[in-house]
Amino acid sequence: MKNLVTGASGFIGAAVVRHLLAQGEEVRVLVRKESDPSNVRGLQLEVVQGDLLDKEGLREAVKGCRRVYHVAALYALWVPDPRAMYEANVTGTRNVLEAAGDAGVERIVYTSTVGTIGIPGSGQPGSESSPVSIDDMCGDYKRSKFMAEQVALELAAKGLPIVIVNPSAPVGERDVKPTPTGQMIVDFLLGRMKAYTDTGLNIVDVDDVAVGHRLAAEKGKPGERYILGNQNLTLREFFGAVGSVAGMPAPTMKLPHWVVVPIGYVSQWVADHVTHRTPRVPFDAVRMAAKRMFFDPGRAVRELGLPQTPVETAIRKSVNWFRAHGYAPNGHGNGEAVAARR
Repeated sequence: MKNLVTGASGFIGAAVVRHLLAQGEEVRVLVRKESDPSNVRGLQLEVVQGDLLDKEGLREAVKGCRRVYHVAALYALWVPDPRAMYEANVTGTRNVLEAAGDAGVERIVYTSTVGTIGIPGSGQPGSESSPVSIDDMCGDYKRSKFMAEQVALELAAKGLPIVIVNPSAPVGERDVKPTPTGQMIVDFLLGRMKAYTDTGLNIVDVDDVAVGHRLAAEKGKPGERYILGNQNLTLREFFGAVGSVAGMPAPTMKLPHWVVVPIGYVSQWVADHVTHRTPRVPFDAVRMAAKRMFFDPGRAVRELGLPQTPVETAIRKSVNWFRAHGYAPNGHGNGEAVAARR
C-alpha cells in the first residue's frame, strides 16, 4: 500500500514515516525544496518536492496513493508575517485534502493539535467533546490550526474519508528544530531553567503519536477527532522528570504568572520591532501558560488502541538524543560542540 506523508522532515512527520516503513508500507513524502532532509535521509522512500500552495503539484503527489497523512504545518509561536501561517495551515490544508479527495484515496489522516480542543473551566482534562470556539484560540498558530480543522470537518461532512488526530506535546528522538516542548528540555539541559510557572501539559512519546496516525487510518471514524496523548504533568512535575533522567536538579522557584507576562510582552516587542527574530519568550506562549493544557486521550486508547509508553521513557529518549547530537552537554566533554551550535 502506498502512503503519502506531508511534513515528513518534521518531528512528527518523520516518526510517522519511520513507523510506516517499519510496518512494511510503501511511502512517498512531500517535502519543500528548502526543508532539512536529515530526518528522512537514507530511508527507502519516494521523495517528491512540492509546496502546499501548489495545487497541481499536490494532485501529482497523491496519484496512486491509498492513504494520505497530512502532517505538514507551519508550527511556530511567532512569525514575522502571520499571513504565512494562515496560508500554510489553512489554505494548504484545504489544498491537500481536496487533492486527496479528488484522487479517491481510501483514507486521509489530518494532523491537528490539542490546541484546538476545549479546556473545561471545571479543571477537568479536555476531551474531543469539550466545547470550544475560535475565540478560545490564543495566537495565530492556534487560530490557524482551528480554522484548518474546521476545513477538515467541512470536507468530511461532504463525504471525504478524513480522520483528525490531535497530538498533545510529543517528546522523543529527532526533534531537529526543537518544538516548544523540546526547547524546554534543551534549555533545562543547558541550565537555563531557573524557575517554573503554575501550568501543565500532556506529554506523549512521539513514536506513540506515529502509531496513532496509522491506527487512525485503520480504525478511526471519518469526521471524528482523536487526542493522541498520554500523561498530564504540571510544569514542576515535568522538570522533575527531566531532571531525574538527566541527573540534574529541577528548579524549585515558582514564578507567578503576573511576573512572566511583562517579560513575554517585552520579548515580543523586541522581536517585532528590533531583531525580527523569534522572541526568547513568545508572548503567545506566556498567554497559553495561563491554563493547564491537560487532556484525556481515553478515546484514542479505547477505540484505536493508542499505545501509552511511559513518559519517563519518552523523556529519556529525548534527553539522550539532544545530548548525542550536540544540543546540550552530555557530561563527556562535548561542551565545545554545544557552544558552536548555539
